[in-house]
Amino acid sequence: MRNGKFTKLFTLTTAVALVGSMIWPAAPQTALADRGVVDLWKAIKPLTTIASAMNTGAHPDDEHSATLAYLSLGKGVDTSSIIANRGEGGQNEIGSELDNALGIIRTRELQEASKVTNVHLEMLSQQINDPIYDFGFSKSPDETLEKWGEQVAYERLIRTIRTLRPDVVIPAFLNEPSTHGHHRAINIITVRAFSDAADPAVFPQHAREGITPWQVKKLYVPAKEDSHTVRVPVGDYDELYGASYLQLGEESRFMHKSQGMGRHYDEGPRFNYYKLDQTSGVAKEKEVDFFDGIAFTYDDLAREVTAQPGAGQIVADLKKLQRDADDVIAAFPRFADVAREVHEMLVDVNQASAKVQASKLDEAMKTDLLHRLDVKKAQLNKASAEALSLVLKVKPETTELVAGQSTKFSVTAYNGGQVPVNQVNLKLNLPRGWQAKAVTETTFAQLGYNQTATATYEVSVPADAVLFQPYAAPAVTADVSYEFAGAQATSKITPADTVALLPPYAMTLSPEATVLNTLKPKEPIPVKVTVRNYTPGAAKTNISLKVPAGWSVEPNAASLYFAAKGETQSVAFTVTAGASVKPDTYTITAVASGNGKESRHGAQIIRYPHIGTTYFVKPATVTIQAFDLQVPEGLKVGYVSSGFDNIDQYLRQFGVDVTNLTAKDIESANLSEYDTIVLGIRAYGFRPELLSSNDRLLKYVENGGNLVVQYHKPEDKWKPELAPYPIKIGTPLIQWRVTDENSSVNMLAPDHPLFNVPNKITDEDWNHWIQDRSAYNPAEWGKEYTELISNGDPGENEFTGTFLSANYGKGTYTYSSIVWYREIPALVPGAIRMFVNMVSLQQ
Repeated sequence: MRNGKFTKLFTLTTAVALVGSMIWPAAPQTALADRGVVDLWKAIKPLTTIASAMNTGAHPDDEHSATLAYLSLGKGVDTSSIIANRGEGGQNEIGSELDNALGIIRTRELQEASKVTNVHLEMLSQQINDPIYDFGFSKSPDETLEKWGEQVAYERLIRTIRTLRPDVVIPAFLNEPSTHGHHRAINIITVRAFSDAADPAVFPQHAREGITPWQVKKLYVPAKEDSHTVRVPVGDYDELYGASYLQLGEESRFMHKSQGMGRHYDEGPRFNYYKLDQTSGVAKEKEVDFFDGIAFTYDDLAREVTAQPGAGQIVADLKKLQRDADDVIAAFPRFADVAREVHEMLVDVNQASAKVQASKLDEAMKTDLLHRLDVKKAQLNKASAEALSLVLKVKPETTELVAGQSTKFSVTAYNGGQVPVNQVNLKLNLPRGWQAKAVTETTFAQLGYNQTATATYEVSVPADAVLFQPYAAPAVTADVSYEFAGAQATSKITPADTVALLPPYAMTLSPEATVLNTLKPKEPIPVKVTVRNYTPGAAKTNISLKVPAGWSVEPNAASLYFAAKGETQSVAFTVTAGASVKPDTYTITAVASGNGKESRHGAQIIRYPHIGTTYFVKPATVTIQAFDLQVPEGLKVGYVSSGFDNIDQYLRQFGVDVTNLTAKDIESANLSEYDTIVLGIRAYGFRPELLSSNDRLLKYVENGGNLVVQYHKPEDKWKPELAPYPIKIGTPLIQWRVTDENSSVNMLAPDHPLFNVPNKITDEDWNHWIQDRSAYNPAEWGKEYTELISNGDPGENEFTGTFLSANYGKGTYTYSSIVWYREIPALVPGAIRMFVNMVSLQQ
């Protein structure tokens, strides 16, 4: 099956990377290329084997991409990738989205990456704010499993193994102290699941749902060349794909753009190494392949069944399927011939399934055979559409819907092949409660070359329909069934673009989070509400703010009139706190009401070329953190952003005059007009002008300026001599960070201005932090620096280079590995107060 939306791509490798998918539920398609022969091969290669494999990881990008490409694209193995969380706790190299919005991006990237390697994707995290959440870097698998909920994560993994029934399982990482705690946690539960997935006493509720125990045959773990059991030849070049499996794997990794993943590799021999960790008794003494000793072909499966009573006919059917698969491959690349062979095999698979179901095989064998035959049915359905060159689409009248709306969807089938198909049925699938009425024919007797069949449906969305959930299966799909060569095939398809049920009036509040300075409690808080109308046609709505008791808002409400759907308007409010406001966290909620509809939500549009468009529906609120904050009058700051943080925006909210410095500013402007210049996290790695202008920055300090440098990694082109006195970052990086946000902090220089001017810093200011304390701490530094704090994770040595400051000439230079970029957007009072002190520092 090929989607009808084509984009011209530049290389065969890229073309292969972006075609079709075996993922179901499928994500909306982004860019596809018309590479019929390659698509056809990808569809029929899996028909040659009944083997299966699973790779488990913690985050998007953990998958062993080259090995997955080798297994799925090279060997045709039914291959799955199981990822725990959505990567919400990471950094974003393509935009400003963080937390859940970043998790949505990384999920879509992972879905697109999985299409490249033709891999079935499952996520243990199931929804926004799921307990299996990327809470940031962890050194401990125990901490990880405690925060995720060990039983929650383990039950979901066992359920997935029992459902997909892999022969081989490969955790992506080892359980080693030098490894991320999330990676170690996934290793631990994957290794444990080898036995437990087969034990009916473990999560017995699965049996009541029809999910039976499954014994994985082998479990491999990553290994080095000198200790491996199996080596995977990922450098082997596949002529059909025009690339090695390593290169194909990297094509998938390039989809992880928010993480800067993907590398270019030259052709040539390369291997990935794995060690056999557990086996159910099928391993050979000397292994060459993961599947040594495991049934790989239908003939292998027939030999396993032979010993069963009454298995004669089943054995004959399996051997027939072996001949069918051989015939399909032999017919390649003649599309019509492949299609006939595929449908003959589909008839035989259906007959074999019926015979297995009626047989007297033991239940375990029967369940196993039926599962493998069901996998073949799904693969044959996909191969049928590819071989017949059917282009199938489900197209909405609009992709943005609201509850109570009526709209239209069409389902189309285009025959680009040389043979007709018969009894084409176009069926639309909707969520429960939605209503569909066909307004055209939905069944067509025959569809010939260059003909299109279209069925149009009128769809009514119920008033209580659930708002869009980015991690849920697509709300609207279609089934296209047809007959050819004596067998019926069915393809399930999704719209090319995301179909989302959105709030009728989606509100974006600016700011979404801000500080109320309790030293100036009557200072007004401006709140701008931007409203996008998603209701069809003209509409009117009233916008108001729900504020804490005792607070006031002007105006009380405002009416907005929209001429059409998609129009955006804004209204400005001024909120004033009550006279007795205390340090605390407060929430303001926007309410839109009109035309019998009310909304308290916003819909953040997330759109990038490589993942298409999706949405993050969230409450329309402003979080206000009230605390005491002294900010010097007239403070001027120049901010050099790397694109990875938005601290500059928050400094403006606090009353600081901030200018974002351009490359030209850094290279030639008068820097002395700024009291302080701040470099964002990892700025030297992403602002190349900093390297060539570093002497200018140091001269700025020497002449009396205040330069604040946030953390860097060694790969960010950081060199110790970039600082006025050398600073060397510790490696390996995992050992030079503090991941416990509640770890104790000792102020080593309590009298230093950074802890006293203009805000007095106390032990209380180190409370209520989130996710981490610091990252990529220095290991060595010049004696000229004042060590400001000591801090470490419980049970580990403390770092004293996390927060360093030194006088240099007439000015000051401060290097900090504290994760300000996380704490300040989270409105952590102590972090804000210290950052203001840092940008206010004078010698």
